[in-house]
Amino acid sequence: MTTNAPSTETVGLYGADSSPDEQRAALREGRAPVAVYGMGKIGLPLALVYGETTGAVTGVDVDPERVAALADGNSPFDHEPGVSGLLSELVADGRFTSTTDGEAAAATARVHVIVVPTVIDGDDDPDLGALEAVTETVRSGLDPGDAVFVESTVPPGTCAEVIQPILTAGDRESGEFGLAHTPERTASGRALRDIRGSYPKVVGGVDAESGRVAALVYDEVSDNEVVRTDSARTAACVKLFEGVYRDVNIALANELATLTDAFGVDVIEAIEAANTQPYCDILTPGAGVGGHCIPYYPYFLLDGVADPAPLIRTARSVNELMPGFVVETLVDGLATDGPVEGATVALFGVAYRAGVPEARASPAIDVAHRLDRLGVTVLAVDPILDELPEMPAERVGVDEITERDVDAAALVTAHEEFGHLDWRAFECEGPDGSRRGITVVDGRQALDLSETAHSVYTVGRGWH
Repeated sequence: MTTNAPSTETVGLYGADSSPDEQRAALREGRAPVAVYGMGKIGLPLALVYGETTGAVTGVDVDPERVAALADGNSPFDHEPGVSGLLSELVADGRFTSTTDGEAAAATARVHVIVVPTVIDGDDDPDLGALEAVTETVRSGLDPGDAVFVESTVPPGTCAEVIQPILTAGDRESGEFGLAHTPERTASGRALRDIRGSYPKVVGGVDAESGRVAALVYDEVSDNEVVRTDSARTAACVKLFEGVYRDVNIALANELATLTDAFGVDVIEAIEAANTQPYCDILTPGAGVGGHCIPYYPYFLLDGVADPAPLIRTARSVNELMPGFVVETLVDGLATDGPVEGATVALFGVAYRAGVPEARASPAIDVAHRLDRLGVTVLAVDPILDELPEMPAERVGVDEITERDVDAAALVTAHEEFGHLDWRAFECEGPDGSRRGITVVDGRQALDLSETAHSVYTVGRGWH
């Protein structure tokens, strides 16, 4: 379904002669229509918040099936609280429409919001292909006075060095429209709450007027304060600094966890006690770091940087090695009972985070590949994913896994369902009549198997 142009004349906000109050009124009344490009797990909630604020939003996506579902008021993101209900309400009221015709949406909109994925390629270089393609679409309908906001996470300088040259191609000039980086600060499972104002909103324009317009718009969209940086480049760095901070902090926790045996202590207990000091905030170690954010941010930040930046690069390396640590520990336990090759391992959790049906950069994928190279048969269990990502594993239901003969298990993602599993079902009777367990590596400190016969290694706690 394609949006219809508002009956009243639309207005641009960039370089406008009207007062800020008049511009705010135009935005709230739908006289500055909005197009949001990318109806993913961030783009759709963002478009809905824009819709409840302005009443004139078009969601653009290249997937016709997704657009058709949205037009019927059906959300593809059931794990996002409130999204389904708000979508149905806005579609019914005509405040949100959806289309695959990006050029038509761009021709109508006065505010353009880009929220498409940015990833890295096989050489760890940023891949901005989707962003560049959408920018071309926006350019096709760009009018003087329009404003373009980039919510996608990008390397510093992307707005000025990549997006602006595309938008100004032909007879357009940079002073005709606004361009700002307005990085999303949204976590899966709480998108609407975060967009509406869990945290201050950061904005930065390629020029002062772009920054002003971005601040004005997001002051209406968000209930929290708007932090305006001096440039789009700075705004990009803010987002990347946040992610790299977590990557470095998690790497510290992970490295400490790998030294559990050397220290002879429960590292988790030590971290918890250390964190009672206000200036100490060590995060929790685990089987690895996945998702669409943290694994990529260091590479975005360092794109084009000649300096070695050893801390950032080392932290990323430490976190990328954690799946290997899980496999090495699992192999150590398996080796005590016989050859590793030919063994069967149950891999619990493929989604990158508990409760979130998404597997991008999940450490479970690396764990499965490493086990496969050792000649191990991998059985993957994940109750919330519709399908497994490409990985060498047989999918087994959570209600079927206890019927399979497994030699070991690794918990990579702590879905709630795994805590309710009958772990005793993996035990067997030994020659002397005693109960014999399997090797279990708990990568998330999520299992209490003290009443079983299993040999358990908890990352950060050691064998018990």
